[in-house]
Amino acid sequence: MTSTEKRASIGLAMIFACRMLGLFMILPVLSLFAGELKDATPQLIGLAIGGYGFTQALLQIPFGLLSDKIGRKTVITLGLLLFAAGSIVAAQADTIYMVIAGRVLQGSGAIAAAIMALAADLTREEHRTKAMAMIGMSIGLAFAIAMVAGPAIGAQFGIKGLFWITAALALLAIAVLFVIVPTPTVIRFHRDAEVQPARFGSVLAHPELLRLDFGILTLHMILTASFVVLPVILRDTLGIPTLKHSTIYLPVMVASVIAMIPLIILAEKKRRMKLVFLGAIFLIASAQGGLAYFHSQLMTVVACLWVFFTGFNLLEATLPSLISKTAPADLKGTAMGVYSSSQFFGAFLGGSVGGWLTGKYGPQAVFLFCAAIAVFWWLIAVWMKPPKPVSSLLIHIGNMDSTQARFLAGELRKTPGVLEAVVVADEGVAYLKIDRQRLDRDRIQAIIESVTQPEPQLAET
Repeated sequence: MTSTEKRASIGLAMIFACRMLGLFMILPVLSLFAGELKDATPQLIGLAIGGYGFTQALLQIPFGLLSDKIGRKTVITLGLLLFAAGSIVAAQADTIYMVIAGRVLQGSGAIAAAIMALAADLTREEHRTKAMAMIGMSIGLAFAIAMVAGPAIGAQFGIKGLFWITAALALLAIAVLFVIVPTPTVIRFHRDAEVQPARFGSVLAHPELLRLDFGILTLHMILTASFVVLPVILRDTLGIPTLKHSTIYLPVMVASVIAMIPLIILAEKKRRMKLVFLGAIFLIASAQGGLAYFHSQLMTVVACLWVFFTGFNLLEATLPSLISKTAPADLKGTAMGVYSSSQFFGAFLGGSVGGWLTGKYGPQAVFLFCAAIAVFWWLIAVWMKPPKPVSSLLIHIGNMDSTQARFLAGELRKTPGVLEAVVVADEGVAYLKIDRQRLDRDRIQAIIESVTQPEPQLAET
């Protein structure tokens, strides 16, 4: 990667981390402090926890499309200002309704799609995967830090202090955007990173993609619903002060990451993805069932949390990979857009349903609901086709006309190891799905060199 590409990747990862850290730090503590607000009820507390997901799901694709027209940095800045404004509204709230309004406003700063598009503008095809991986790792790291830092900061400064810190993180992200992240000289459309509105029908009619979209919706619905009641159980049922919640989450998160590593190897290297995928859903269902019946004992709660986060982290890592493997070669960006919206809508549903169940039937009902929906997800996932061991390959081919593009695509499809090939003439890019073990790279190089110059560059993702 060039120095510009490294700066872009690091800067955009920092922006994502700042924003997600602010969102995630609220998760393990909001239900503890929201009860002190005027007009608070369990249902409204749940809506406050998950409310950001509704506007996030609704606006992230439109914001991404808007960034094509008015510029990436303009849209990202607007989104971060909206996020900061929502944080300030929530920080000054004295009623639960103001907190809900703040959370909904936070979610309206939906910049994920615009950040991915900017990353694509600033990186060449052969290095884009590295940039996306850095952004993905920053999200995972932000989640782990937030689970530990949220209770500690909340105990010291209260929920208002957490929201003020969240606002400061959003403003810090704006500074990073203009100080560290380069400005692209040209804004281009990238099918691997952006949504094609005209192709939504193809994604929504794809049964395997829909199965994965339902999976991420369910996963984040379970996560958010669980944290409507879990922090309260730790404090009120088990008698653990808020400050010490971090001492539970830290070892659980570390142990869950250690436990998932051999499972990732089994899934990717040994090509047992479906088995591992179903096993992870089973872990989620088992943990929720355990929490339903044994949440009055500290050791069983810790054990269930370890099992839950092992399954959660594993699924959070493998689901995007499955989307990439399953989506048609030139629809990865569109498929990921629908997937991300499903994820945020799941958070909204989790908060809303979790709050309603808590108010009407108590905490046990929330865990039983989560266990039941996980079992339903498992039954749906059983019927998914085992994912093929494929990777995406981007080839920068330069300028060519539509006739050359059709001819090149046809020749590439005949190459051993090439499962799909789409050549887009006006973008100067070929989008391929490949089997790495069977791929004849020399033949691909020779085919493209016979059609276009200069020598193409290949990028595997």
